[in-house]
Amino acid sequence: MRLGGIVSGLVMLCSGAVFAEDAPETTADQVAQAAQTGQSPQVAQEEPKLEPLPQTTLNFYGMPGIVDMPSAEMLPEGQFATTVSNFGGQTRITLAFQPFDWMTASFRYVVVEDWNIGNFPTYYDRSFDVRMRLFKETRRFPSVTLGLRDLAGTGIYAGEFIAATKTFNTQAWGTSRLPGRLKVTAGLGWGRLGSYGSFGSTGNRPARPAGDLGGNPGYSQWFRGPVAAFGGIEWQANDRLGFKVEYSSDAYVTETQTTSVFERRSPFNFGVEYQWTPRTRVGAYYLYGSEIGVNFQIQLSPYKPNVQPRLPAPYPVQSRPDPQVDPVAWSTEWTASTAAVAPYLRDQLAPLLVEDGLLLEALDISAETAELRFRNLRYGSNAVAIGRAARAMTRVLPASIEIFRLTLVSQGLPLSTVVIHRSDLEQLEFENFASDQMLVETRFTDPRPLSEAAVQAEDLYPNTSWSVAPYFTPGFFDVTAPLRLDVGVSLRGSYQPAPGWVIAGRINQRLFGNLDGGTSSATALPPVRTDRVLYAQYGTTLNQLYLARYWKPSPDLYARVTAGYFEYGYGGLSTELLWKPVNSRLALGVEANYALKRDYDQLFGFRDYRVATGHASAYYDFENGFLAQLDVGRYLAGDFGATLGIDRVFNNGWSVGGFFTRTNVSAAEFGEGSFDKGIRFRIPVTWFLGSPSKRGVGTTIRPIQRDGGARVHVPGRLYNQVRGAHRNVLSDQWPRFWE
Repeated sequence: MRLGGIVSGLVMLCSGAVFAEDAPETTADQVAQAAQTGQSPQVAQEEPKLEPLPQTTLNFYGMPGIVDMPSAEMLPEGQFATTVSNFGGQTRITLAFQPFDWMTASFRYVVVEDWNIGNFPTYYDRSFDVRMRLFKETRRFPSVTLGLRDLAGTGIYAGEFIAATKTFNTQAWGTSRLPGRLKVTAGLGWGRLGSYGSFGSTGNRPARPAGDLGGNPGYSQWFRGPVAAFGGIEWQANDRLGFKVEYSSDAYVTETQTTSVFERRSPFNFGVEYQWTPRTRVGAYYLYGSEIGVNFQIQLSPYKPNVQPRLPAPYPVQSRPDPQVDPVAWSTEWTASTAAVAPYLRDQLAPLLVEDGLLLEALDISAETAELRFRNLRYGSNAVAIGRAARAMTRVLPASIEIFRLTLVSQGLPLSTVVIHRSDLEQLEFENFASDQMLVETRFTDPRPLSEAAVQAEDLYPNTSWSVAPYFTPGFFDVTAPLRLDVGVSLRGSYQPAPGWVIAGRINQRLFGNLDGGTSSATALPPVRTDRVLYAQYGTTLNQLYLARYWKPSPDLYARVTAGYFEYGYGGLSTELLWKPVNSRLALGVEANYALKRDYDQLFGFRDYRVATGHASAYYDFENGFLAQLDVGRYLAGDFGATLGIDRVFNNGWSVGGFFTRTNVSAAEFGEGSFDKGIRFRIPVTWFLGSPSKRGVGTTIRPIQRDGGARVHVPGRLYNQVRGAHRNVLSDQWPRFWE
C-alpha cells in the first residue's frame, strides 16, 4: 500500500472509525420528542479562537526529534500524536502518547518496499518505543532523555540513546537577523543509532535468536555494542515555520548494504517544516544525500478540544424566599397529602429535566428531603447531569425541602446517591471556587430503598427505540495490507419491558470495504480469532441479538446475565457479578461465559466449537487518572492466564491505554508476536463536535491478532457503567457541576 492509501485510511479511522457506545438506553426517542416543546437557551458566547498546540516537532519515527534522530524533548502531558512519514521506499506510521510529563510511548508500523529478503519483496514491521526524561531543561542546563526504540519487536529497528536538548530564544540575543527559537541536540546511540561513526563500544551486542517471533523485550541488547554520536539543530523562525539539520548515526546497513532499498551517500539530513493548522504539521526533507522525504503530523490534546464545547445554558438556582417574609412557602402542612402532591411535583419536574437531556425515573419526597432518580442521556460527565438536575429541583420543590438526594440510574440499576443541601446551592452558585466548596459539603452514598410514597415516572416501560447509523470496521496489519476497512450501515434496536430488562439487536449491511480480502493465518490453537476474514465475506449480517437482565443483589453488588448473539463471532450465555462500593477505588468482579462459535454467515447457526471461559477481575482507580485492570482466567482458545491493562482516563472522556496477556500458550504455539498485546483509545464525540453527547470514537489496535489470549466481547459489561457514577470519578469531574 502506497503512502496515499495509508494516509486516507488513517484519516478515515481517526475521524470516525468505531463508535464506542455506552450500554443502550432506550428512552432517547422520548427525550427528543419532549424536547420539541422547548429548548433551554444557548450560552451566549463569542466563538473561541482555536489556539495552536505547543508543538514539539516529531521526527521520521513519530517521536520528538530532529529529522531521523531523536531529541530530548517531550510532548505536553496527555498529548496524542499520529505521524505518517515516507522516504527511500519506507513508510512509517506511528501513534505516540504522553501518559506522564516525563514519559512518551509509541507504537509504529513500517512498510519497506524492495526488501527482497527471503519471501518478503515488501517488508512489514511493528515495534514499540518508550522514552523517559531524566532531567528537565532549566535556564542553564539542557533536558536529558533516555530512550528505547523497538524494545519489543523483531529488533530490526532496535536502538537505544541518551540525548540532551537545549532551547535558546534568539530574540533575546538582540539580533534581528535570527528571530525565533533555536534548539540544539546532541546524543549517544547504540544499536542502529550506533551503527555509523562509532567511537567505542560498551560490550558485545548479541544478535536476536534465529526464528525470533518478536514481541519480547530484548533486554540483553540494551545499551550494548558500538556507540556513536549524533546531533542536530532546529531553528523555528516563527510559530509556523521551522528548519532542521542533523548528523545521523544510523548507517541503514540492511536497507543499503544487505538490500537496495535506497542509497546512503551522506550522514547529513536537512528539512523544512510548516505548521499547517493548529493540529497538523507537514515537512519536506533531503535525507542521506540521495532521498526526498515527507512527514505529516497530527497532534491532539485532551485538554484542547477541536471545537469548544457549547452546552445549553442551565436554569439558574431559584432561591427560596425569606421564611419570615413568606412563612407560607415554608409550610410543611402539604406533607399530609403527599400522595396527591408528589405526582404534581413529578409532572412539573420531568419536563425541565427532559430539556436538559435527563429522564426522571422516580421522585420520593418528605417534609425536608427529596430523592430524585434519573438517567443521564446526554452528558459524558455525570457531574454535569447532577448539577443540572439539582438546579431544576430548586425551581419545583417546596421551600421546606432542604436535602436533595440525586440518584443516577442505568439499565434500571440505581448506581449511587449524591446528597446535597439546597442552601449550599443557593449560597455557592456565583462564588469563587464554588465547585470545590460544593464538593466539601457533598456526600456520596449507596442508594437506599424508596419509600411507599415514591412516585414512578409514567409511560417509561415498556419502551422501544431504534436508530440507523454508519459503521466502520477496521482490520490492522494483515500480511498483505497494513489497514483494511469495511464501511456500512447499522440498524440498531432495543426494547425494555421493565426496569433492568433489555432486549437489543443490531443488523449490519456492508456497503463496501476490503476486510474480505485479508488472509486467514494458520495456527496451532483453535482458530478463535484468526478466521476473522471468513466472517467478513457476507454483506448482511446479524451482529447482535441478546436478552440481558441487570439487578443489585445488595447495595455494593451488581449482577448481569446476558444470553444470545454477543458479537460477530460468538453467542451463548454470560453471567457477571461486580462488587463496587460507592466510595471505594477498588472493585472486584467475576464473569463466567459459555461461548458458542457462530456460523460465518452470522445469522442464527453455530459451528461445532464451544468453550467455557471466564475471568476473575480486579479494578483500581488511581488518583492521577490511571485505571488498572487485572483479569485472571480462561480464554476462548482454552488457554489459561492473565491480562493486565492500564489506561489514562481524562475527565472529559478521553482515554488512552494498553494491555498485554500472558497465558500457558508458548511463543511458538502463539505464533508471530509471542503473546497478545495492544493499545486502545477513545475520544468523545463532544471533543470533535462541541455538542454534548455520551458517544465516542475509538478502537483497539493489536500488532497482530492471534488466537492466544482472546476473549469474547459481551455487550453491557458492568464496570464501566458503574464506575462513572461513583465518588472517585464524580469528584474528579466536580468542577463541571456548574456547567
